Amino acid sequence: MDREPYPSDLSDEQWSLIEPVITGWKQDRVARSATGDPGSCDLREVVNAIFYQNRTGCQWRYLPHDLPSWSAVFYYFTLWREDGLDQRIQELLRCQVREKARRLEDPSLVIIDTQSVRAAAGVPRTTTGLDVNKKVSGRKRGLAVDVLGLVIGVVVLPASAHDNAAGTALLDQAAERCGNRLEKALVDQGFKDEVVIHGVLQDIDVEIVRRNPDDKGKGFVPQPKRWIVEQVNGTLLLHRRLTREYDHRPDTSASRVYWASTSNMARRLTTPSPAWRDDLGLAA
Repeated sequence: MDREPYPSDLSDEQWSLIEPVITGWKQDRVARSATGDPGSCDLREVVNAIFYQNRTGCQWRYLPHDLPSWSAVFYYFTLWREDGLDQRIQELLRCQVREKARRLEDPSLVIIDTQSVRAAAGVPRTTTGLDVNKKVSGRKRGLAVDVLGLVIGVVVLPASAHDNAAGTALLDQAAERCGNRLEKALVDQGFKDEVVIHGVLQDIDVEIVRRNPDDKGKGFVPQPKRWIVEQVNGTLLLHRRLTREYDHRPDTSASRVYWASTSNMARRLTTPSPAWRDDLGLAA
């Protein structure tokens, strides 16, 4: 890398975590290519450009000139989204973070929630809607996370969609990615019986966590375990591209969540934990 690094760049140690997956994808792509040309683009720099855009929120054409051309970055971003490589990398790092915390690879409990995000000008109206309760015109971003705050599933819908639509889709994703180990899901009062019934069909116990009546009028009161998904939403919004819905396609928006999660976990795996965390006793 013959340039000054950006704060969002992958370190050598972080790149080593995801390089085998990208190299494997590239080799498979070359094998299926009619020409067999591997291409000359530095894929590490492509990932750096995706992280830079996610973190700063800039437009494609505003990517710095010392990164690969915006058209090349867009090309690989789209290919990786369509091939599901963004999700596979994120799941690989999720398993490693859980193992580092001395837990099994797949969780037995997930927490599900939605967040309505305003859409920027130019986003197609056919993919957006109005969340009447929150008075937000845009899209609804649904997350399923484990108790460590690691993303298990992502769904992006028009903001007018009911939480049940996001909840059932996230239960399907969580069941697929966690297998038979998944036993329980926590949701808030915005989700109704439809999600509970869908959970029964998936052999997942869905618990609707209700607010304590005594907390009325106290503002935001964290609920045990349920607050974790709120924390994840706040962490993801540090990636400025996620503060609004800028992308025309909902699946592109979901891909950005996976890349943001990958960036966070790469740092989590390579940055030493503060000394005070050594005494938490995180058990499997």
